[in-house]
Amino acid sequence: MWNTVFERLHPGARSSDAEIARAEAELGFALPESYRSFCRDCGAGLANGHFRIATPLPYPAADLVTRAEIIADSINAAIEALSAADAPHRFAIEDGDLSRLARACFFGEGEDGSFLFWDVAGAGEYSIWVMAADLETVRFGGDSLDAFFRRTQGLTILDVLGDGTPPLASTFEGIEAAVLARAGEASPPGKPA
Repeated sequence: MWNTVFERLHPGARSSDAEIARAEAELGFALPESYRSFCRDCGAGLANGHFRIATPLPYPAADLVTRAEIIADSINAAIEALSAADAPHRFAIEDGDLSRLARACFFGEGEDGSFLFWDVAGAGEYSIWVMAADLETVRFGGDSLDAFFRRTQGLTILDVLGDGTPPLASTFEGIEAAVLARAGEASPPGKPA
Protein backbone atom coordinates (compact mmCIF):
# COMPACT_ATOMS: atom_id res chain seq x y z
CA MET A 1 0.00 0.00 0.00
CA TRP A 2 2.73 2.51 0.92
CA ASN A 3 4.27 2.31 -2.56
CA THR A 4 1.07 3.94 -3.80
CA VAL A 5 1.24 6.67 -1.13
CA PHE A 6 4.90 7.60 -1.64
CA GLU A 7 6.47 7.95 -5.08
CA ARG A 8 9.88 7.52 -3.46
CA LEU A 9 10.01 5.16 -0.47
CA HIS A 10 13.20 4.34 1.45
CA PRO A 11 12.20 2.46 4.63
CA GLY A 12 13.89 3.09 7.95
CA ALA A 13 14.03 1.05 11.17
CA ARG A 14 10.80 -0.94 11.13
CA SER A 15 8.71 -2.01 14.10
CA SER A 16 8.16 -5.68 14.88
CA ASP A 17 4.77 -7.06 15.88
CA ALA A 18 6.14 -7.44 19.43
CA GLU A 19 7.15 -3.74 19.54
CA ILE A 20 3.71 -2.73 18.26
CA ALA A 21 2.04 -4.94 20.90
CA ARG A 22 4.24 -3.37 23.62
CA ALA A 23 3.17 0.13 22.55
CA GLU A 24 -0.50 -0.88 22.54
CA ALA A 25 -0.18 -2.34 26.05
CA GLU A 26 1.60 0.77 27.38
CA LEU A 27 -0.81 3.21 25.71
CA GLY A 28 -3.91 1.19 26.64
CA PHE A 29 -5.55 1.06 23.20
CA ALA A 30 -5.20 -0.74 19.87
CA LEU A 31 -3.23 1.16 17.25
CA PRO A 32 -4.98 1.85 13.93
CA GLU A 33 -4.31 -0.66 11.15
CA SER A 34 -3.00 1.98 8.72
CA TYR A 35 -0.45 3.02 11.34
CA ARG A 36 0.48 -0.59 12.16
CA SER A 37 1.10 -1.20 8.46
CA PHE A 38 3.18 1.98 8.24
CA CYS A 39 5.33 0.86 11.21
CA ARG A 40 5.98 -2.57 9.64
CA ASP A 41 6.55 -1.36 6.05
CA CYS A 42 8.05 2.15 6.34
CA GLY A 43 9.37 2.52 9.89
CA ALA A 44 11.07 5.55 11.39
CA GLY A 45 11.72 8.49 9.09
CA LEU A 46 10.48 11.67 7.44
CA ALA A 47 7.21 11.47 5.50
CA ASN A 48 6.43 13.93 2.70
CA GLY A 49 9.63 15.76 3.61
CA HIS A 50 7.74 17.27 6.55
CA PHE A 51 6.35 14.82 9.15
CA ARG A 52 8.31 12.71 11.64
CA ILE A 53 6.05 9.85 12.71
CA ALA A 54 6.93 8.17 16.00
CA THR A 55 6.93 4.37 15.75
CA PRO A 56 7.24 1.64 18.41
CA LEU A 57 11.00 1.12 18.61
CA PRO A 58 13.63 0.59 21.32
CA TYR A 59 15.09 4.05 20.55
CA PRO A 60 13.59 6.90 22.65
CA ALA A 61 14.25 9.48 19.90
CA ALA A 62 11.70 7.72 17.66
CA ASP A 63 9.59 5.56 20.00
CA LEU A 64 5.84 6.17 19.92
CA VAL A 65 5.22 5.80 23.68
CA THR A 66 8.17 8.03 24.60
CA ARG A 67 7.39 10.71 22.00
CA ALA A 68 3.64 10.74 22.82
CA GLU A 69 4.44 11.46 26.47
CA ILE A 70 7.10 14.08 25.72
CA ILE A 71 4.90 15.92 23.22
CA ALA A 72 1.84 15.90 25.53
CA ASP A 73 3.90 17.11 28.51
CA SER A 74 5.54 19.85 26.43
CA ILE A 75 2.21 21.08 25.05
CA ASN A 76 0.62 21.02 28.51
CA ALA A 77 3.51 23.02 29.98
CA ALA A 78 3.35 25.58 27.16
CA ILE A 79 -0.42 25.95 27.49
CA GLU A 80 -0.10 26.32 31.26
CA ALA A 81 2.48 29.09 30.76
CA LEU A 82 0.28 30.80 28.16
CA SER A 83 -2.73 30.53 30.48
CA ALA A 84 -0.83 32.23 33.29
CA ALA A 85 -1.60 35.51 31.55
CA ASP A 86 -4.89 37.36 32.09
CA ALA A 87 -7.00 35.21 29.74
CA PRO A 88 -7.34 31.42 29.65
CA HIS A 89 -5.88 29.57 26.66
CA ARG A 90 -8.39 29.02 23.84
CA PHE A 91 -8.43 26.45 21.08
CA ALA A 92 -9.83 26.90 17.59
CA ILE A 93 -10.83 23.33 16.72
CA GLU A 94 -12.19 22.83 13.22
CA ASP A 95 -15.37 21.09 14.36
CA GLY A 96 -15.54 22.78 17.77
CA ASP A 97 -15.29 19.50 19.75
CA LEU A 98 -12.95 20.35 22.63
CA SER A 99 -13.26 16.82 24.03
CA ARG A 100 -10.91 15.66 21.24
CA LEU A 101 -8.00 17.13 23.18
CA ALA A 102 -8.77 15.00 26.25
CA ARG A 103 -8.61 11.90 24.01
CA ALA A 104 -5.50 12.99 22.08
CA CYS A 105 -2.54 10.67 21.61
CA PHE A 106 0.30 12.52 19.88
CA PHE A 107 2.26 10.49 17.35
CA GLY A 108 4.02 12.90 15.01
CA GLU A 109 5.64 16.27 14.52
CA GLY A 110 5.83 18.59 11.52
CA GLU A 111 8.85 20.57 10.40
CA ASP A 112 6.67 23.69 10.89
CA GLY A 113 6.24 22.98 14.62
CA SER A 114 2.84 21.31 14.26
CA PHE A 115 1.85 18.12 16.10
CA LEU A 116 -0.19 15.15 14.87
CA PHE A 117 -2.59 13.31 17.14
CA TRP A 118 -5.24 10.65 17.04
CA ASP A 119 -8.60 11.20 18.67
CA VAL A 120 -8.69 7.77 20.30
CA ALA A 121 -12.49 7.58 20.56
CA GLY A 122 -13.98 4.23 19.59
CA ALA A 123 -11.95 1.54 17.83
CA GLY A 124 -10.37 0.88 14.44
CA GLU A 125 -8.97 3.84 12.55
CA TYR A 126 -8.88 6.99 14.68
CA SER A 127 -9.30 10.38 13.08
CA ILE A 128 -6.04 12.28 12.71
CA TRP A 129 -5.82 15.92 13.78
CA VAL A 130 -3.09 18.54 13.38
CA MET A 131 -2.35 21.03 16.16
CA ALA A 132 -0.61 24.04 14.63
CA ALA A 133 2.56 25.49 16.12
CA ASP A 134 0.46 28.27 17.68
CA LEU A 135 -1.00 25.57 20.01
CA GLU A 136 -4.46 26.99 19.29
CA THR A 137 -5.47 25.95 15.78
CA VAL A 138 -6.55 22.32 15.39
CA ARG A 139 -7.51 20.99 11.95
CA PHE A 140 -8.74 17.65 10.66
CA GLY A 141 -5.98 15.68 8.95
CA GLY A 142 -7.59 12.47 7.72
CA ASP A 143 -9.47 9.29 8.55
CA SER A 144 -6.35 7.11 8.30
CA LEU A 145 -2.60 7.62 8.04
CA ASP A 146 -2.48 6.94 4.29
CA ALA A 147 -5.39 9.35 3.73
CA PHE A 148 -3.59 11.98 5.81
CA PHE A 149 -0.39 11.70 3.76
CA ARG A 150 -2.36 11.88 0.49
CA ARG A 151 -4.24 14.98 1.66
CA THR A 152 -0.95 16.76 2.34
CA GLN A 153 0.42 15.86 -1.10
CA GLY A 154 -2.31 17.81 -2.93
CA LEU A 155 -4.24 21.04 -2.68
CA THR A 156 -6.24 19.70 0.27
CA ILE A 157 -3.11 20.52 2.27
CA LEU A 158 -4.66 23.98 2.63
CA ASP A 159 -7.39 22.40 4.77
CA VAL A 160 -4.80 20.50 6.84
CA LEU A 161 -1.93 22.98 7.36
CA GLY A 162 -3.57 26.25 6.36
CA ASP A 163 -3.36 28.89 3.67
CA GLY A 164 -0.10 29.39 1.82
CA THR A 165 1.14 25.83 2.34
CA PRO A 166 2.18 24.18 -0.94
CA PRO A 167 1.58 20.45 -1.54
CA LEU A 168 4.29 18.30 0.00
CA ALA A 169 6.59 15.88 -1.82
CA SER A 170 5.38 12.30 -2.06
CA THR A 171 8.42 10.80 -0.34
CA PHE A 172 9.45 8.77 2.66
CA GLU A 173 13.07 8.89 3.82
CA GLY A 174 13.72 6.31 6.49
CA ILE A 175 16.14 6.56 9.41
CA GLU A 176 18.23 3.44 9.98
CA ALA A 177 18.40 1.70 13.35
CA ALA A 178 22.12 2.48 13.73
CA VAL A 179 21.45 6.21 13.43
CA LEU A 180 18.63 6.04 15.98
CA ALA A 181 20.83 4.04 18.35
CA ARG A 182 23.59 6.65 18.12
CA ALA A 183 21.05 9.42 18.81
CA GLY A 184 20.30 7.78 22.16
CA GLU A 185 23.90 7.30 23.24
CA ALA A 186 25.22 9.40 26.10
CA SER A 187 27.80 12.03 25.23
CA PRO A 188 31.33 11.52 26.58
CA PRO A 189 32.13 13.56 29.71
CA GLY A 190 32.87 17.18 28.85
CA LYS A 191 31.09 16.95 25.47
CA PRO A 192 27.65 18.50 24.84
CA ALA A 193 24.77 16.12 24.26
